Amino acid sequence: MAEEIRLPHEKGLDHTMDLLREGYLFLSNRRESLHSQYFTVRLMGKKMICLNGKEAAALFYREDYFKRQGVAPMRVQKTLFGKSAIQGLDGEEHKRRKELFMTLLTGEYEDRLLAIIATKLENALTGFEKRETINLFRESRSILLQSVCEWAGIPLKEKEKNQLIRDFTLMIYSFGRVGKVYREGKKARKRVEAWVQNVVEAVRLGHYKADKESPLVFVCSYQDSNGNLLDANMAAIELINLLRPIFAIATYVVFTALALKEHPECKEALEGSDPVSLHYFCQEVRRYYPFSPFIGAKVKKNFIWKGIRFPKGTIVLLDLYGTDHDPAIWGNPFEFWPSRFDKREGGLYDFIPQGGGNIRKGHRCAGDMITVKIMELFLNALANKITYTIPDQDLSYSLSQIPTLPSSGFIMENVKRK
Repeated sequence: MAEEIRLPHEKGLDHTMDLLREGYLFLSNRRESLHSQYFTVRLMGKKMICLNGKEAAALFYREDYFKRQGVAPMRVQKTLFGKSAIQGLDGEEHKRRKELFMTLLTGEYEDRLLAIIATKLENALTGFEKRETINLFRESRSILLQSVCEWAGIPLKEKEKNQLIRDFTLMIYSFGRVGKVYREGKKARKRVEAWVQNVVEAVRLGHYKADKESPLVFVCSYQDSNGNLLDANMAAIELINLLRPIFAIATYVVFTALALKEHPECKEALEGSDPVSLHYFCQEVRRYYPFSPFIGAKVKKNFIWKGIRFPKGTIVLLDLYGTDHDPAIWGNPFEFWPSRFDKREGGLYDFIPQGGGNIRKGHRCAGDMITVKIMELFLNALANKITYTIPDQDLSYSLSQIPTLPSSGFIMENVKRK
């Protein structure tokens, strides 16, 4: 029997405030100071085991060892995910709910969403020529919200659009904050849930005739493992979990534009809309720039791995950002280098910007694949369909802020169609 290892532990009674101060680098900083890939910290009063790397990621996604129920902090549920949503399910109910999302984010549904986004993006590019300045973060959020609502079959009135853009933004950007911003995020979540729930109830009462093949009707008629419809609020929450991740891709759109600016040497490879070059560039944006910091799970049963004891009920954190910048996996991880994906022989657990594992069987983000395709649409537009100038602005972003974004939102001027 292998000898048990006592994991190094960060000194102090609780490290939650350190996490809020250090953000994406919190776990990396502890690995460096404790000289260990694996260690423990105490967050929100609970002792947690922290893991990093592809071997740890492969372990983390073993459903016989870990579960998700009861892991997501309530502050995250009240802003980002919604209470009792798919992210906190396990077992058969998770598999059923995950299949719903996979159906709606692949195949014909995926093609239709991409076509809608492509059309709205083309129209927006033409409109950009008539304006002095363009804030890419603001414009991409508008394009994505309008597109995903049209795709889902959810009516979006013009007078509602700006408030919903603000509310979706608050839902995404408030969960890692404290004070007023976090309180505003909770209010935004309640407003969006009420808006979508009204649509769900209108569909079920026959007051709104949506396309029978739309995601809206699909979710409204979805039945759980007991044959029951989701209640109206839960149906709204899961519909938001279709809308919100697409809306959040605006963050990646801005980082894509920033990468183009910071790495002009990559532009030649992108000319002519080469699909392989576009794909590699977007994948490197997802690897290099910060998006999801880490994810958590709870130990289902006592076990030992690499001499480390995992007691039942312990929360385990997998460092996504750290794994995607692990020098043992990625040569020169803090160098932006899209061609690293050219002959990459990676598996399911070394490149995990939105989680790892089998996209159908594990807890990996169901929108992982479509995220890249949407990014490619925007990258192709920026690299091959328009010219623009970039005025002086604050394009810095803070790794201590979760989630983060270039401060200015990326301002463009003198936009012209090629």
